[in-house]
Amino acid sequence: MMHHVKWYIGCCLAGGLLGFATVVQPVEAGQPAAYTQEHTITVDATTINPQTWWHVPGVTPPIQASDPESMDAYRTTESRAIKLKPGKYKFISFTFDFPFMVNLEGRLEFAQSLDQCVEGRGTQTLFIRCSRTYPHSGQRDNYYQ
Repeated sequence: MMHHVKWYIGCCLAGGLLGFATVVQPVEAGQPAAYTQEHTITVDATTINPQTWWHVPGVTPPIQASDPESMDAYRTTESRAIKLKPGKYKFISFTFDFPFMVNLEGRLEFAQSLDQCVEGRGTQTLFIRCSRTYPHSGQRDNYYQ
């Protein structure tokens, strides 16, 4: 008689755990809407001197064209609004590049070591003031490793 009781408890525990797993699984199947929502981020590099071109790989036209006059890439002469989902990105110009993130609230995050050249942390506008990387301390921020 005792032998059947153990089997019953083991059976029900396993059945209960399997039942729980099927409830949790559909939630993990797709990304929450916050991860797929696009946010309008303004990139303002108008203070860069001399004027140049810039891009965010996978989002804006590239700057690796042979003829600068016919490039579709964005120029630093005007600020541009781009749509970005939460995630990691990179700002690239011919002389200065750095990684940045868009968080789930659509706000910008980037390394504190970039504060001499980049403004806008916690906002939706990325201000780039430097045309070269020399003010950067050269120390990698743990956030981007």
